[in-house]
Amino acid sequence: METTSRAVEQAPAAEGGQQVPSARRAVDGYLRAPFPWYGLDEAFTGPRWLMQVGTAADGAVEHGSIGHGDEPSVRAETTAEERERFAVVVTVAANPVRRSADGTGLLEATSVSSAAWLAGVGLLSFTWPGQMDHSLRDDWLDQQTETAWALADDLDGPEWSTLSLPVDGVPTPFHYRESEFGWVLAGSTEQGVHVGAYGRGMSAYGLGFAVVKDIAEYA
Repeated sequence: METTSRAVEQAPAAEGGQQVPSARRAVDGYLRAPFPWYGLDEAFTGPRWLMQVGTAADGAVEHGSIGHGDEPSVRAETTAEERERFAVVVTVAANPVRRSADGTGLLEATSVSSAAWLAGVGLLSFTWPGQMDHSLRDDWLDQQTETAWALADDLDGPEWSTLSLPVDGVPTPFHYRESEFGWVLAGSTEQGVHVGAYGRGMSAYGLGFAVVKDIAEYA
């Protein structure tokens, strides 16, 4: 997907509970989206936080991520007990036709594969094999990103299994795979968007997804 991602960091509230400007900017990207955002349903009662939105060349919001649980960090070496418990939900607008940056051509339409790829790359961004030298991480990340794309382009392949999870209360099929770094899944909704998710320390089998009623509450 030819989009640019704009990181939106969590910002503390100012004294008196007022939002600081960076927090306002963070949620503004989500508010510009013409599609509904998805997160874990009400069964999840832990922390929720905004992550980043991805935009097209014209600035239109095409996808974004919402985190749940512990905010993950890149760690070279962790034990099972030290690993954060988190799940990130990626919402991707279903765009059958996308124009190139110069307006003269068309880009590949977004699909469930787009959600799977974004989720796979998202998981990689918080992954770093402990035995690897720091200087080699960029090369490793490039290689793994290409692998994530190849896997996302073959959702019916042997690397994926199927998993049924509730979306707005309706059982919905998802493509699902696990690795030593965590899990990734992707599917579509009746709201006209594709949903991807990734995480570790939290079982994907007990998750449910629902439309976020008021994204401004995450600011």
